[in-house]
Amino acid sequence: MEYISLKDVCKINMGQSPDSSSYNDNEDGIPFFQGNADFGERYPTTKVWCNAPTKIAQPEDILISVRAPIGALNFAKEECCIGRGLASLTPDRSKVSLEFIYWLLKGKKAELNSKGTGSTFKAISRKVLEEIMVPAIEFDKQHEYAEILEKIYNVIQKRKEELSALDDLIKARFVEMFGDPGTNPMGWKETTIGEECFYIKDGPHKSLPDIGRENGGHPFISVRNIVDGCIDFSTAKYISDEDYADAIKKCHPEKGDMLYSKGGTTGIAKLIDVDVEFANWVHVAVLKFDKKKLNGVFFENMLNGVYCYEQSQRLTKGIANRDLVLSAMAQIKMYRPPMELQQQFAAFVAQVTKSKVAVQKALDEAQLLFDSLMQQYFG
Repeated sequence: MEYISLKDVCKINMGQSPDSSSYNDNEDGIPFFQGNADFGERYPTTKVWCNAPTKIAQPEDILISVRAPIGALNFAKEECCIGRGLASLTPDRSKVSLEFIYWLLKGKKAELNSKGTGSTFKAISRKVLEEIMVPAIEFDKQHEYAEILEKIYNVIQKRKEELSALDDLIKARFVEMFGDPGTNPMGWKETTIGEECFYIKDGPHKSLPDIGRENGGHPFISVRNIVDGCIDFSTAKYISDEDYADAIKKCHPEKGDMLYSKGGTTGIAKLIDVDVEFANWVHVAVLKFDKKKLNGVFFENMLNGVYCYEQSQRLTKGIANRDLVLSAMAQIKMYRPPMELQQQFAAFVAQVTKSKVAVQKALDEAQLLFDSLMQQYFG
């Protein structure tokens, strides 16, 4: 396949921040977008206007984030001012399809990030954008590729929306059964994490060497491994038998226990529901509780609800190095309804989870197809 440079088929306009005195929120001038924070799903959201713009993007230009995070994309729906965190691309419609370039850039996000420079905030230059290689194919093929990718992408988004709706269903059922924890209208027994848990410990206060999964290591998880309601071992460190034995002497996570994030991103709970032997770093606490009084599924949803989460944020100290110390964690208030109701809620969650598994499988298949076609079309 033959390739041409992006600079040969697109006008590249690097953003530049105008004088701050021209910023306003009373719609004087044109919309001003500074970077990725203004982006929506396809189009940016206007929060600020500018009456003395320096760099202007035109309607239907592709907007790309050139400063961390690099590679996010939107379309300009009207004339707008762009700051230094963005660049606008105006495809030459006689040579390339707008949608084709959009999907090409979607597939180049990892590559662009790898070319970012800068110690504090990575950024890419005009030269990096100019040198992006574009497959030189006929218009019909460009449109065909873009149309196929658009359809699969829409399926992916629909599946994600279905998963979100199922999560919302669980949250709604929780409130329906137990009421708002903040007001406790049903008068359930008020308690705290400290009263409900006989074991509240965190992991080793030092980093342990990663020997790799292939060498028979044990997973050593941190906050980043608690993702979307799951424990993700794929990105975990793997530590030696000796380090694992030492780690679990301090803190021993077991199936049925609760993980609770306490460093960096704090206040996220995850019930251990897998038969995997692992250890946890200092930024994750392990909570052990009486299973005859507290159902793990109920407990997880209680801790992840707004009432407990907001308490965890108020009790978290520090800015750069955020920490929810164990003594403060123990003070977080909650309530404990009768075990029979907790179990009914857990049974409902189990049924919804079956639906989530089916939707997730469909999502994974669509994502795999999408990734495969992106590789096939753009290399």
